[in-house]
Amino acid sequence: MLSAMIKDHQARQAAKKEEQERRRKEAILSANELTQNLVDHLNVGVAQAYLNQKRLDAEAKQLHVGATNFAKQTQQWLTLIENFNGSLKEIGDVENWAKTIENDMNVITTALEIAYKTSREK
Repeated sequence: MLSAMIKDHQARQAAKKEEQERRRKEAILSANELTQNLVDHLNVGVAQAYLNQKRLDAEAKQLHVGATNFAKQTQQWLTLIENFNGSLKEIGDVENWAKTIENDMNVITTALEIAYKTSREK
């Protein structure tokens, strides 16, 4: 009877041990599955962040190219305006010169007319 009780006890302990081992393996599998799912979820986020960064880099490059082209165009416009202003100043100088010549010619014409009238009266 005692030996039957010991065998029964040992059988129950073995069954409990097997159940415990089965549960331990299930827990390990569940932990591995959870870890894999978390890693997959994080990888999706990292991949999305990487794609966003690539897109931002490409847009920043395009913006830099556009800004450089705009700066060149602006410099060309400034040069054109400076040349135009110089031409306007030259026109103003020519106009001033022409008025001076016209005044001088009027003075000479008046002097000649006076001299002509004076010589006729004599």
